[in-house]
Amino acid sequence: MIPFRRGFYGGLTIALCVGLYLFWLWQPERQVRRHTENLFRAIERRDWEAVAEFIGNDYQDQWGDDRARVLERLREGLRYVCSPRITASNPSVQVEARRAVWVSKIMLSSGDEEVKTLLDERINSLPTPFTLEWHRISRKPWDWKLARVSNPAFEIPADTYWGQLISPVPGATDSWQIPHREAVAGKAESRGACLPGNNGQ
Repeated sequence: MIPFRRGFYGGLTIALCVGLYLFWLWQPERQVRRHTENLFRAIERRDWEAVAEFIGNDYQDQWGDDRARVLERLREGLRYVCSPRITASNPSVQVEARRAVWVSKIMLSSGDEEVKTLLDERINSLPTPFTLEWHRISRKPWDWKLARVSNPAFEIPADTYWGQLISPVPGATDSWQIPHREAVAGKAESRGACLPGNNGQ
């Protein structure tokens, strides 16, 4: 009888601990923070299937992108960025029912020094933080999808790919130009840059 009682209370204690852990884990703010971190890690790995899982079907951002367009732009934007790393500094999260807003300054770094310099000039030096809006789309506490991204200081012409942000026309200022593959190949041989179609995809 005593072993049964001990087993019963032991099982009850374990169940209670698991329940408390899940309650802690499934808090909206914590879920949004984890979703954002996992989204960034998926982007760094260029795991576009995983990235797509985080983005809602109703996604719309300030640059006129829908879900398909933002995935296309992300893929293009990271083609020439070797070993990308996304860092957020002291992010804050505000939750209102099924809507949550994540806000932080985002830094994007690269293993290529020339690309890193351009990223510092065009993205990392932005005076305003990025805002990521998440929506909970079902009763499941973990079912959050990215619905919008914005940054008032980050301007992209409608017909410009994000990859063009890091490739200015030689001798020009604030221009937009995708580099010729031959030029990138030459840099790859001398500096070890990533190439589209290789591990830069």
